[in-house]
Amino acid sequence: MAYEKSAFHDALVALADPTRRAVFERVAKGPAPVNKIARGLPVSRPAVSQHLRVLKEANLVFDRQAGNRRIYQLNPSGIDAIRTYFNQFWGDALESFKSFAENQSESNPSDATKRTKSRR
Repeated sequence: MAYEKSAFHDALVALADPTRRAVFERVAKGPAPVNKIARGLPVSRPAVSQHLRVLKEANLVFDRQAGNRRIYQLNPSGIDAIRTYFNQFWGDALESFKSFAENQSESNPSDATKRTKSRR
């Protein structure tokens, strides 16, 4: 597979940091302001704001103004880019497993029979 820097690359890089991933997981639970997202994390609220900025730049979250606060929530298009990237591997993995299983049963038909008989 040819490597090309794209939206999924930025998202994966952003999620590589464990604290940022924890921030992302909190936002995934529902829209929230920074102070709610930061509650209980081992970093300061300004640090959480910086992590949210990186997630926003990676297109994983977006924010909207609500009074004097900013509310952060997941960005469906950013999540979709990651899902699309990993879905290609899922299809390849299933096809590879199917091929392996078919080759195993064709090359060792007596082994499958022996295993079935020994279970009785």
